[in-house]
Amino acid sequence: MDKLKTKKRALSLYMYLSGLFITSLVVSNLIFQKFFSFKPFGEIEIFGAPIFEASVGLLPYPITFLITDLISEIYGKKKANQVVITGIFASFFSLLIVFVSDASSATTWSPLSNELFSRVFGNTVIAVFSSMMAYLLAQFVDIQIYHFWKNLTKGKHLWLRNNFSTFSSQFIDTLSVISLLCFFGEIPWERFTGLVISGFLFKAMIAALDTPLLYLGVHLIRKQFGLKVGEEIQLDA
Repeated sequence: MDKLKTKKRALSLYMYLSGLFITSLVVSNLIFQKFFSFKPFGEIEIFGAPIFEASVGLLPYPITFLITDLISEIYGKKKANQVVITGIFASFFSLLIVFVSDASSATTWSPLSNELFSRVFGNTVIAVFSSMMAYLLAQFVDIQIYHFWKNLTKGKHLWLRNNFSTFSSQFIDTLSVISLLCFFGEIPWERFTGLVISGFLFKAMIAALDTPLLYLGVHLIRKQFGLKVGEEIQLDA
């Protein structure tokens, strides 16, 4: 009975983590069209392009990599890949909902007119497609690199695999999504260099800051379920 209760608690935790992952991913695609400036070192230009300007979609996005690293550490590679695929499905389903909503005519008293709704969400199709292609590649790279270092270090040096995998995947993700958005004409090419550098630097800073959170999460979960270093919860067993 205790073993069954433990498995139920482990499954519940996995579901909560998956929910946070999917929410962060879907929201990041819906809010991407607003850009903001973060200038910790003042005005800086590289190759004539201003950096430290990025989409607000980046704000929840690093959470997805933190959660996949946490799931990879506790539940293994298979479960991390499953939540990635589920996130893709959820994103495309949200895209369908937005498409149908955009095609529906607004009433005369609607707070949002057809034009305003289309302006805010009309580019979501291209955004989600671009983001999903980049995200799919980046997340699978993240999981592969994470488990490569986990196996190589025999489950030790959590900070090493967390940062190596996240930095690599975040660079791939940023380069891919900005390239696609520029290709489809959503962002002018003259912004390409600045946005790639800004996006990667922002994600890298967040990745470095989330390392203590990963350590804390792994520590608490291992303590709760009595796991040893390198040991994983087998939900399918």
